[in-house]
Amino acid sequence: MFRRLPGDQARDLVTTTPDTAVVFRPAVVTTPAIFTLIIFAARVVAGLIRTTWRHPIAMLAAVAPGALTLLYGWQTALLLTAPTSVGLAAWALTDRGSFVRLIGRRLQAWWRLVWIYRRHWQPVMIVSGLGRNLRGRDYLPRLGKVTCTPWADLVTVRMLKGQAVKDWADRVDHLAQGFGATSCRVALAKAGRLSLTFPRHDPLAIPIPARPMPHAATVDAIEVGKCEGGQPWLLKVHGTHVLVAGATGAGKGSILWSAIRGLLPAVAEGLAELWALDPKLMELSYGRALFGSRYAATPEECADLLDQAVNIMQKRAARFACLQRSHTPTVEDPFVLVVVDEVAFLTAYQTDRQLRQRISAALATLTTQGRAVGVSVLAALQDPRKEVMNIRNLFPDKIALRLDESEQVDMVLGDGARDRGALADHISPVPELGAGVGYVRLETSPEPIRVRAAYVSDQDIRAMADAFGRAA
Repeated sequence: MFRRLPGDQARDLVTTTPDTAVVFRPAVVTTPAIFTLIIFAARVVAGLIRTTWRHPIAMLAAVAPGALTLLYGWQTALLLTAPTSVGLAAWALTDRGSFVRLIGRRLQAWWRLVWIYRRHWQPVMIVSGLGRNLRGRDYLPRLGKVTCTPWADLVTVRMLKGQAVKDWADRVDHLAQGFGATSCRVALAKAGRLSLTFPRHDPLAIPIPARPMPHAATVDAIEVGKCEGGQPWLLKVHGTHVLVAGATGAGKGSILWSAIRGLLPAVAEGLAELWALDPKLMELSYGRALFGSRYAATPEECADLLDQAVNIMQKRAARFACLQRSHTPTVEDPFVLVVVDEVAFLTAYQTDRQLRQRISAALATLTTQGRAVGVSVLAALQDPRKEVMNIRNLFPDKIALRLDESEQVDMVLGDGARDRGALADHISPVPELGAGVGYVRLETSPEPIRVRAAYVSDQDIRAMADAFGRAA
């Protein structure tokens, strides 16, 4: 039963039947205008203070001419500011690197903060679902500092209460398109704060030539390419195991040969040994002279070579027991790197079941017990599915090159890696653009790092074999 109420009561009171509850509209408290003006003025002052603190040079450059004009006149202002402008111009012309680093990047960050991020912040947050509009009021994550690197914008954000990193990771495409970037990566800076990376261009678009060999023998981190930030990509092979996954033509050979290239001085001095398993007979056989008798191609030979590596590992473990917990390379106990070009051929595609189980057992033994005694595995494969490579979780460090499916990214790098920006399935299949490009996830850090491996050409491999073949 409905009954009509006169005037404003009909808008504020709703009844349906005598048995239902009466729903009242919430009371609206009108804020006095003076309070609104005080809050607005406080926000303006806080914004000016915050902008001055974050961008002192930009604010000084913008305010100083006007202040000098008001205080002393335009002639004095021109006389005082002209030398500064001339000095900055001379600095930019004579030492562009330091000028860009100290002045240019700060001005660029301020401009992109104002023109790109702050201008589009509200609509991007609301449309993407990261902000909320409740009763006419917008609740938005707080935009923080913007830092410009030579290739990307780093944006800090304070999340809304109750938000999680996954809420942002699920919307990286919205963020990238909203702010005009090709991609976006999300990383947790600290509790409640995120760091968003928006690339402006791709610093890894150009192929990288083979890295110079180390002058001194080393088995520590080996330079195998370049990271997205411009620093050398140092691959650790001693004291860990590395799994490289990528489709055909993704550049797995670039990583294998770059690691081999970096270890050759140590091999020449007897501090390291290279053991090669090459069931495809197409990749490692090109530099077979580097491996000597420690080269295997047929499944039977590969199984025998792995059994030898397990035997050495067990003998060292027996000698090291109660004496040392980590391995230091010596001539008597050199570091052993077992390189497997296509491990899935041995663990999944091999028709001989007993041989397949024998190889899988040997690899599992090496990856669970070998790194403490100086026996490591560097394995490459194309298909990262569990039924193909059931020991992939035994590799602490993983590298994902170009993959065919988005689900394969998390198979290789772990759950959530793709949501945090490891878009290995988006890498270009064109060799000049995407070969050797990938994402690295280390045991010590869950955040994927974008890298590109150096290309070791056939001529480089021949030169390596000629120079170090006898030493191997």
